[in-house]
Amino acid sequence: MEPAKLGNFFLLFFSAASVIMLGAVYAFMFALARMRNLPQLMPFAHAAYAGLLVAALALAYAANLYSEGLWIALVAVMLIGYFLAPHAAFRLCRATHAERHSGS
Repeated sequence: MEPAKLGNFFLLFFSAASVIMLGAVYAFMFALARMRNLPQLMPFAHAAYAGLLVAALALAYAANLYSEGLWIALVAVMLIGYFLAPHAAFRLCRATHAERHSGS
């Protein structure tokens, strides 16, 4: 794998920061929409995820990760996992609290 070019530093920096920020916004908006029963917030969560997708692809480009199939697969698995993780966490949380309230 070839190292990242110095000319890609700003793209690398801003896309990495965007992955972190948009991932947090996606998780926050998803949780807020589900916990407060506000389905009108879900499009904002999905928009944040779309931004996360673009930022992750830009990061992979800036870091020269498109040259090997393993890295492309890793980015794809990360994106799929980050999309599904809030759904799974919310279901687990809901089931855990339902068990606790019905068992007491």
